[in-house]
Amino acid sequence: MGSVRCLRCVSCQTEYDPREIDYTCPTCGPRRGTLEVIYDEAALRRTIRRETFAATGRASMWRYETLLPIDSMRFVQPLRVGWTPLYSFPALAQRLNLAALYVKDDGQNPTASYKDRASSLVVIKAQERERHTVTCASTGNAASSLAGFAAAAGLPAVIFVPERAPEAKVAQLLVYGAKVFSVLGSYDDAYDLASEAADRFGWYNRSAALNPYLVEGKKTGAYEIAEQLGWQPPDLVFIGVGDGSVVSGLCKGFEEFARLGLIDRVPRVVGVQAEGSSPIAAAFARYRGSTVEFEDVEAATVADSICVGKPRDVVKAVTYVARNGGEFVSVSDNEILEAILTLARSTGVFAEPAGAAAYAGLVQLAKGGTLAGKTAAVVVSGNGLKDTAATRQRVGAPIRIEPHVKEIERYL
Repeated sequence: MGSVRCLRCVSCQTEYDPREIDYTCPTCGPRRGTLEVIYDEAALRRTIRRETFAATGRASMWRYETLLPIDSMRFVQPLRVGWTPLYSFPALAQRLNLAALYVKDDGQNPTASYKDRASSLVVIKAQERERHTVTCASTGNAASSLAGFAAAAGLPAVIFVPERAPEAKVAQLLVYGAKVFSVLGSYDDAYDLASEAADRFGWYNRSAALNPYLVEGKKTGAYEIAEQLGWQPPDLVFIGVGDGSVVSGLCKGFEEFARLGLIDRVPRVVGVQAEGSSPIAAAFARYRGSTVEFEDVEAATVADSICVGKPRDVVKAVTYVARNGGEFVSVSDNEILEAILTLARSTGVFAEPAGAAAYAGLVQLAKGGTLAGKTAAVVVSGNGLKDTAATRQRVGAPIRIEPHVKEIERYL
């Protein structure tokens, strides 16, 4: 990690040697003491140019190796993660009165979610630290992601999911060979249990926010948007928010590229939460530039991947988005389900509810008239096949017919 200068507490600003600490600031604790990776940017500015990344020849997030906290490429898994497509949809942009609309489909990652960016990096860090088992708590995507990349690296994975986790995601875990504990409780119960088990048994913990390297993998989505648009990022980028690590990663990625002189301006990042699970949006509304005040909630939403009542990266998410000049919005479950159908029928991209929440947030702001003439990107963080139950209720059933052409004519 030659370019990493230190790990710094997002609250008290204490700096730590990366070799001496694994997770959070011991003074501020797990919720307020999440750590951020700080690089030697003066050294990076001397060596990094826009051409640096394409010159690697890698069509993956590892094209940004020089801006990631790994010792070498030795433990990088063979799975292709990142460099997901960024599509342009002029007709949909016109409908929303936008100058341009882009959809980044991270459902095309190996386990079909944005979380692969973080899991790939965390599995490398586990091997660098000579940890022989990885673990995490998750509502589904982070867990299936970790299980997949652990399998590729030959590491055992122990996963904790709440009992309500979607069946398709649990099936992924079991297919990858993970040991899966379905916890009779909420995601927050599973999270606390995973942390306790990791401490007891010496497992390397990938759980959201606790591990400082998650945001480093997640920031690569911002890198890609900037590079894929010819170093002219959009005015706004929308992303669904649960624990807060993905929105923090996007903010950090754009900010780093700007400080390195690779982009001339930073897009506003808009975090989108479900109305029934919006504690970070509430904390952001109260934030006045000093201490982040937050209250946990009983979360309930159709978007299981962002159904988080006790967000672990709330301090980082609020401070990063405020510094970015972005904002948070909340959308209803009905708006999320409608966004799934609109995206699928207008773009061909099938988003899971958490991924479609980003588009629902865009639609909400567009209706308010504040986005006229702007360019925007929506990050679809997961594939719709990972959670079809709610969507299936909305679209209804297929038409049952006898095997005769006249039956078709009757319906046509």
